[in-house]
Amino acid sequence: MAAPVTIIAGLGNPEQRYERTLHNAGFWFADALARKYHGEFRYDKKFDAETCRVRLQGEGVWLVKPQSYMNLSGKPVRGMLDYYQLDVSNLLVAHDEIDLPPGTVRLKQGGGHGGHNGLRDIIRHCGAEFMRLRLGVGHPGEKSQVTNYVLKRASPDVETAIEKNIDEAVSIMPVLMDKGLNAAMKDLHTKN
Repeated sequence: MAAPVTIIAGLGNPEQRYERTLHNAGFWFADALARKYHGEFRYDKKFDAETCRVRLQGEGVWLVKPQSYMNLSGKPVRGMLDYYQLDVSNLLVAHDEIDLPPGTVRLKQGGGHGGHNGLRDIIRHCGAEFMRLRLGVGHPGEKSQVTNYVLKRASPDVETAIEKNIDEAVSIMPVLMDKGLNAAMKDLHTKN
């Protein structure tokens, strides 16, 4: 049986000024996985992405952080899928989720973009049947404030809640790799 996950894309924006913004929660997750599994990101010009390869439960998994800005995340991810002949159904995309409160993390398969421009572009290039790791960052309350909200640094308590979510998501990866998405969802959603 093929590994359920062969590539994990963390979404965010490049540049230091965006590093700790809410919109970069996907990058935070990819960085946490790289730290835990001893990967080191390097910029790969052919994908316009930082990439590294780690071993999860004995399986080689690519980690990718597109450097093309959030709205253009799809092309680097599609490039990796094509180059390494990976199936989109084995792609996990980690992203910030305004429809979930901080302190909530969810896994799911498929679906729409929910207004998230990174997901919108990945769906445009790859289709929608990939797995999503939705890292709750909360909503500012008004639709017109969303862009400013996700592009600012989180308050200390929100940042702590997101880091806790990331730790929980990292700890569930062995279940996802060994037992599949449904078992990982049950485990994560019960804990969370």
